[in-house]
Parts: sequence; structure tokens; C-alpha cells
Amino acid sequence: MLIGNLDVAISTTHPTLWQARRGLRARWKRSSINNLRYNCAMAFLQVAHLSKAFDGKLTLDDVSLDIDAGEIVCLLGPSGCGKTTLLRIIAGLETADNGTIAFEGQDVQGVPVHQRNFGLMFQDFALFPHKNVWDNVIFGLRMQNLPADHIQQLGREALDLVGLSGFEKRDVHQLSGGERQRVALARSLAPEPKLLMLDEPLGALDRQLREELMIELRRILKAAHLTSIYVTHDQQEAFAVADRVAVMNTGRIEQIATPPQIYAQPATEFVARFLGMPNLIDGTVLSYAANVAVVHTSIGLLPATADRSLQSDQAVTLLIRSEAATIVPDQEPVETSSTTVLHGRLQAVSFRGRYRRVVVRAHEIDLVFEFEAPSPLPPLGQPVKVSLPTAAVRVI
Repeated sequence: MLIGNLDVAISTTHPTLWQARRGLRARWKRSSINNLRYNCAMAFLQVAHLSKAFDGKLTLDDVSLDIDAGEIVCLLGPSGCGKTTLLRIIAGLETADNGTIAFEGQDVQGVPVHQRNFGLMFQDFALFPHKNVWDNVIFGLRMQNLPADHIQQLGREALDLVGLSGFEKRDVHQLSGGERQRVALARSLAPEPKLLMLDEPLGALDRQLREELMIELRRILKAAHLTSIYVTHDQQEAFAVADRVAVMNTGRIEQIATPPQIYAQPATEFVARFLGMPNLIDGTVLSYAANVAVVHTSIGLLPATADRSLQSDQAVTLLIRSEAATIVPDQEPVETSSTTVLHGRLQAVSFRGRYRRVVVRAHEIDLVFEFEAPSPLPPLGQPVKVSLPTAAVRVI
């Protein structure tokens, strides 16, 4: 486990920091274990059949979601899909028109926001510019009228956990974007919330910094054993941070699964397109047996893997994975016993750094494929063969 390896290094080089992190993590871990004891068969957070409309327009449509203790669940989707509204209803900042929210087995919809012990971190961090790092981090603790020594302990442990020990006296305006993000996270962690909600926490940062903080953010949340709901529109961010991802569209959850499961088996056409999978083709089932369907499409007959039983003449949508093809000049032979071969013409090649994006036109349909940058390709405009293994074509 990553945090274990990290602690070995920290315990050798920074024993005081290691002790602080271990103490904070141990308390959060005990809290998580205690939270599970009320009913091991029941989800930590249960959202059931939530609906919400603004000015007559449905923003959430019968949304249900279960989250286990210690789990990081990401709400992923485009702007306006309802993910922030769902977060705000769980937090108590909005009220649902229908549905229930149960936390540790208890209905919380009538519980005031300040009594829920939920943490919330916004995209703009909402730091106080006139306060230094320390005063920002312990602001929530002071509002709880905790003893001074307890405030000191929780504040320092939170700063240690996010790697900002020694920054206590820094003014907020002197910090980088990444450091401000860590201060905001430390402020959210310090009161030891039972549930932490993060609304686009990396959205205000540049791409390079976001890449660096994705992994670090997951490490911190896992080290604190915090149950978390994470909102983003960025697929890579969701996949890097979350244990499970709920893909939302027009107020509904289209699919919820682990990042590898969603990437390998998108459940709907929307999920596939939102994840950047361009090759979606409609067709009609000719036959089905042993989880393989033969589908008639505008580019020919395509064998495709299927996770459900299909009937002849059933309309389906196929996903052709962009990373799974082989392209050769049309005159070259290809192995056909376990692959499907399409004929087309090479239309475009786009350099993308580690890979090249290739467009092949087959029967007036543009198919997009990705290849490692050094891979040889036929000249533009030339007839080509595209070889597809059956596993590269899926019924969604």
C-alpha cells in the first residue's frame, strides 16, 4: 500500500511528522471502524430516489447512490448534469423535492447543516485573504469553541497531513495555487468530518499542477480514512482520485462502477462519448451465441462481444475501441481467423505526443484510432486495411 511505503520513508527522515500523521490517521481510522459497527450490511451514506427541480426544470431525476465508509466516490459529468446540485443537497445547502438521504442509518434531511459534521471544499478554496495559513486552517475549529490545546493539535496534524508544516505564518497571497489548495484541504480535514465533499477542488489550477495533485489528493484522503464525494467534469481526474465513479447526465446517474470497469465497459452511448470514445456505430443483430453477437452495420458485418443476451433484429450500438486496431496498406495480407478486417482510406494523422491519432474513412464513416508515436503508418490518402480483434468491438 502506497501510504505504508511513504510512512517508512517519513519515519526515517522526519520522525515527528510521522508520529503526527500516524496519530491523526489512527483517530480517523478508529472513527471509520466505529461508523461501520452500526450495521455492517448498510451503506455509510444512502441516497434514494432524489429529485429536484428549479423553475420547473428537473435538475435531479430519481437519483440513488450508496457509499461505503472510507470510499471515495466521484460524480463525473458535464456542466449542468446535476452533480453539484446533488452534492449541495447531501450537504444540506439545498432541499430535495423527493427522496431520502440516510447517513449512518439515520435520515439527515431535517438535520441543520452545522450539525451534520460534513466537510465541504469549493473550487475557489474560499480562503480568507486577510488571514494567514494557520488562522485559515483553524477557523472552523474556533467556531466550535474547542479547547485551545485541542485546536492546536488538530490544526498541526491537518497541516502535517497535507505537507504544509512550517507554513503557519505565511500569508495566503504568498502561496502558490497548489499550496492554497492544500490549505483549503487542511481546513476541511481539521474538524475531522465524517464525510468530506469536494466540488471541483482542482478546477482553478493549471493542467500540470492538477496532474501532480490528483495522486496526492487521493493519498491524503486515503491516509485520513475519509469517506468522500468528489465532483469533477474531468475524466482523468475522476479516474485518478476515485474508488468508484458515478457518471451523470441530465440529472441521472448513467453508470456507477470502478474506473477500470467504466473504461472497459461503458454502459451507455453517453458514457462512451463523454469518456472520449469516438467510434460508435448503430447496427442490427443477425445472430447471438456465447456472448458474441454478429451485427449488421453500415461498414459491414462485425462480430462483437456482448454482456447480455440479444435477439435477432435487435437494434444495438457498437463501440469500436480506438486503441485496439492494426492498420496496414491495403495490399498487405493480415491474419483473419480471429479478427475482423475493414477496408478504408487513411484520411488524417494527428500527432499527440506519446501517440498519434489516425482517421480512417470506411464506407463514408470516419473511424478514429490511436497508435504509439513510433508506429509506422501508410501514407495519407492510401487504401488501408483495419484489423480488429473481436474483443475490440463491444455492444453497449
